[in-house]
Amino acid sequence: MNGKVCLITGANAGIGRETAIGLAKLGARIVMVCRDRTKGELAREEIQQLSGNGNVELIVADLSSQSAVRAAAAEFQRHHDRLDVLINNAGGYIKRRQLTTDGIETQLAVNHLAPFLLTTLLLELLKKSAPARIVNVASEGHRAAWLRFDNLQGERFWNGWLQYCNTKLMNLLFTRELSHKLVGTGVTANACHPGVVRSNFARSEVPSWAMDIGAIFMIPPSEGARTSIFLASDPAGEKNSGLYWVRRKKAAPAAKALDDDTARSLWSVSAVLTGLEGTRKVVIR
Repeated sequence: MNGKVCLITGANAGIGRETAIGLAKLGARIVMVCRDRTKGELAREEIQQLSGNGNVELIVADLSSQSAVRAAAAEFQRHHDRLDVLINNAGGYIKRRQLTTDGIETQLAVNHLAPFLLTTLLLELLKKSAPARIVNVASEGHRAAWLRFDNLQGERFWNGWLQYCNTKLMNLLFTRELSHKLVGTGVTANACHPGVVRSNFARSEVPSWAMDIGAIFMIPPSEGARTSIFLASDPAGEKNSGLYWVRRKKAAPAAKALDDDTARSLWSVSAVLTGLEGTRKVVIR
């Protein structure tokens, strides 16, 4: 990974932080995308110290805001003329329905539309850097999804956990359609399930006693990051595309994650919701 440039969202804590440490230890130049500057700077210093690699940078962006996603992509391209690995790691769970400043339901905005928009904005750079890789962190929660395009933002009925599962299914559908569009470009796209990780994920939304009990059965973030690191650095991540990975092995997702019609429809809707429809950015040649 020496000389490779890796962009990782949500890299200041949990799986993202451990992914950054692991790839930095392999010699990669790390660019972190984090929401909070103070936490991001602290994590950047820790990653440098723990990895022995000083090539760790920070971009501050709230991924719930599409203008912030666009600004992050622009900032990255101002300072880098290549991108070898994009890891869309950031995500979250919110029990209550909330809207972002763009008027988008928050889980949909952060878990799906942000990686969709960021990836699309950086695709030309990824293709110029080929062979390059895209890794989307999904979840086994996708199996419980019930995706309806007439309720994409929970307008008609709402359940926070179901919406989380729906967005994780979207991660897999996005990966599948993206891999089809990237055939012949030298860029691969894969999705992975990190495992049930002991971290601060959803801690503010789940009772502390439940988190404490659940932690007994959870894996540490360092183990959860192993599949992301594997897909970013191992030859398997370059040779395979459009697949779902669990514990560094190919896995069969739910049948609904393999529906090409749904994947194409989701792409079209996502392009509208991110303001990309009808622009050249949506077309991947």
